[in-house]
Formats: sequence, C-alpha cells, structure tokens
Amino acid sequence: MRDRFPPAPSLLQRYAAVFSAVEINSSFHRPHRPATYARWAGAVPKEFRFAVKLPRALTHDARLVGGWHLLEAFLEEAGGLGDRLGVLLVQLPPSLDFNRKVAGAFFDDLRKQFQGFVACEPRHSSWFGLEAENLLRASRVARVAADPAVVPEARVPGGWTGLSYWRLHGRPRRYYSAYSEEDLVRLGEEVTGVEGETWCIFDNTAAGAATGQALDLVAQLAARGLS
Repeated sequence: MRDRFPPAPSLLQRYAAVFSAVEINSSFHRPHRPATYARWAGAVPKEFRFAVKLPRALTHDARLVGGWHLLEAFLEEAGGLGDRLGVLLVQLPPSLDFNRKVAGAFFDDLRKQFQGFVACEPRHSSWFGLEAENLLRASRVARVAADPAVVPEARVPGGWTGLSYWRLHGRPRRYYSAYSEEDLVRLGEEVTGVEGETWCIFDNTAAGAATGQALDLVAQLAARGLS
C-alpha cells in the first residue's frame, strides 16, 4: 500500500524498500523539472511506481477549460519518471459540478497526450450520476474511492474498472484522524475484492498517521498471502 508525500531521494530509497508506490502531491502546487522526476525515478526499484497529481492551474484555476499548453508542459515534466509513472491523479475542486461538454473535452485532450492510468477525484455530488459514470468509463478514467465521501457513492471506486484507486483522507477530522482497526480490516477486504490495477493512498498525514496505517494494511494483506 502507499503513503502520500513527495520525499527527498534518500528518504525515498528507504520508503521504496517497504512500499510499492507513492503519490506526488507537490506537483499540484508547483512544477518540477523533468530532471527532478528523473532523479526520483532513479532512486527506486524498477517495479516501484509514482502517481502524480495534476497542477491546480488546470483543475482549480482553469476548471478543466482550455489549458492544453499547461497539460502538455506538465506531461513533459512528469515524463521524466519514464516507466515509473504509474497514475495521473485529477483532483477536482468541491465547487466544480459535472458538465459533460467541459469534462469530455478535457479528458479527450488528456487522452490524446497520455495513454496510461488516470484517476479522477470529483468532489461535487453531480459527478456521481450515470452520465458522469459513462463519460469516465468511455475515457478510461477511474473514479477515486474517497473517504470521507461527499455522497455514499463516492466511498467506492467508479468509472473505468481497469483501475481502482482509494484515497483515505482521515475521518472524522480530515487529514488528521487515524482509522480504526475495523476500518482497516474493511479496507483490506475492499481492495482485495476488485480486479485490475489497485492503489490505496493514506492522506491522513497531518498528525503522522498515514505511514503507520499503510504499514498496518500491508501487514494485513501479507497475512492473507497478498501484497
């Protein structure tokens, strides 16, 4: 399983000895040079993978409208990861409602430039209807299973079924709260009950809970003969 942070290379090497992937969130706030991504890629084993969050300039400022040049620049930067690039994460602002024309044009543009795994975390209730579900599936975009969930449907993976991606933000206090043992057992059952590529990110990092809980989940899955 995966914790969430953009570690320095020395820390990343120790991290990659235990976990199989990490989610880079700093890319949301600022660009990184291709050489920086390449340095991270060079610090991990060949089977290790990175998820990279799209810049807020695309998702929050432009709100998915236009921004072809921003997307092109971001993909060139993240391309420094080479085959260590596992997933692109598209997290949307809570105020961004579903608009089929806008979302369809954005994912069409993305798919013209990137053919790998894409996960989208919408945070407006309008994204959890049939029309949005069909668009995500047609675009080969997985819908993130997020906790806390904005609507009940947000708690489970949706969209394209070739990828399942969990993001655990902490509950009841977002980013701070640790999950109970019962929560982790239920999560273990959920992540082993899907097919295809599976990612699980603990985002409850503010009080340091994420790493320990990711390790607990790894141990639970290992006890079942899984990894």
